Amino acid sequence: MSERENDIAEAADLRAGPDTSAPEPHADSTHDEDDRLTPDFVDAVIEQVEAGNVEAARSLVEPLHPADIADLFELAPKDQRQPLATALAELLDGDVLAEMNDWVRDEVLEALSAQQVADLASELDTDDAVAIIEDMDVEDQREVLRAMDADDRAAIEEALSYPEESAGRLMQRELIAVPEHWNVGDVLDYLRGNGDLTTDFWEVFVVDAGHHPVGTCKLSWILRSQRDVPIAEMMQDEQTLIPVDMDQEEVALRFQKYALISAAVIDTNGRLVGMITVDDVVHIIQEEAGEDALRLSGAGDGDINEPLQLTVRTRFLWLLINLPTAMLAAVVVGLFDAEIARYALLAALMGIVTGMGGNAGTQTLAVVVRALATNQLTDSNTLRMIGREFRIAAANGIMLGVLIGGGAYLRYHYLDLALVFGLAILINNLVAGLSGVFVPLALEKFKVDPAVSSAVFVTMCTDCMGFLSFLGLAAIFGLHG
Repeated sequence: MSERENDIAEAADLRAGPDTSAPEPHADSTHDEDDRLTPDFVDAVIEQVEAGNVEAARSLVEPLHPADIADLFELAPKDQRQPLATALAELLDGDVLAEMNDWVRDEVLEALSAQQVADLASELDTDDAVAIIEDMDVEDQREVLRAMDADDRAAIEEALSYPEESAGRLMQRELIAVPEHWNVGDVLDYLRGNGDLTTDFWEVFVVDAGHHPVGTCKLSWILRSQRDVPIAEMMQDEQTLIPVDMDQEEVALRFQKYALISAAVIDTNGRLVGMITVDDVVHIIQEEAGEDALRLSGAGDGDINEPLQLTVRTRFLWLLINLPTAMLAAVVVGLFDAEIARYALLAALMGIVTGMGGNAGTQTLAVVVRALATNQLTDSNTLRMIGREFRIAAANGIMLGVLIGGGAYLRYHYLDLALVFGLAILINNLVAGLSGVFVPLALEKFKVDPAVSSAVFVTMCTDCMGFLSFLGLAAIFGLHG
């Protein structure tokens, strides 16, 4: 490489600045090839803590990234987390707690004093501090708030006054807002001369005299403009404003739809009170997507760190709710005792009809619940969605009916049985497709979360209709052994 090429490469490296991306995968014994902490490393830290070698344990953990320290606590056995927290208290900063699983974080906080928790919360942005404090017991929460500075306490108490999973809980108060009559030079002097401002921001919000947001400027626009350019001339007037009481799932949809990096949050009077950034929204999208899938199965939060008793109670309740639907299906089967007695093969085959219908209903239900959650399914395209799913159910029902009916004929050489089997598959597929659409739509109209309740009703429809269609057609055709 020539000397000029070397100079160009060095200049490019300087322009690129420091590397703030995620840490490179580790090649040492602390991490495996997938950049996860190795069991040997976790065991080594725990052994040092159990032996009382606190300094040795700290020396092992200190080089880790905050996310890795959070992983260490999650990977440690439940009974070792509080001793680990006591030994590594000096390394437990706000960044570590922000990365930690909610259930594990609650256990860790129990090992810390109220003053330690208050100091950790004070290091964080308001939204992260609220996430730590909001799940604490009321008395512990009050004790931690009393130990905080007045300004931090006021900000967190205000955030806790908003509904759970709302923009008010999610937003952070640390932002940059400037008057609309300033120019670029005024903004730059303000940013450079005020050491108390937040250091992490991507845009500057422009407000009027009543502190109502009137526009926004990307930081790059300000850095590349002349000092005498008025902010009002270069700002973007159109912006996405988030009401403080908006549900966090709707906030995530706004960010996804408009490709936002950050957005202003306004109170009921339209005044700027905070901002939400994309890093918080990424967590919400991940949580909501997993939450809906788990709710459809009745598995609760599905968190492996969730207390065992709570998990058992949640799953048992769901299974108990499903019990009446199973009993109803048994009642339907009982109506055809005579047919089953005459032709015992019906008992062996009827489960196939209900099983295939249940699978088809689950497919449709998953698509519709997702479409409702992401606002893809609205009043304007509901009829089109119903027609689409009906055609899909009809096509799959015909193909499966022909395939299964033909298979039954080849196996048992009984044409009436093959026709009954194939028609029942078709009918139940149609029921599955329609119930998979209508049930979540109806629940949505009644303000009930479709992800929580739909599966019970769809299963009831496919089971009952599967038995009814198969055994009813068998009775009509007069099948006998």
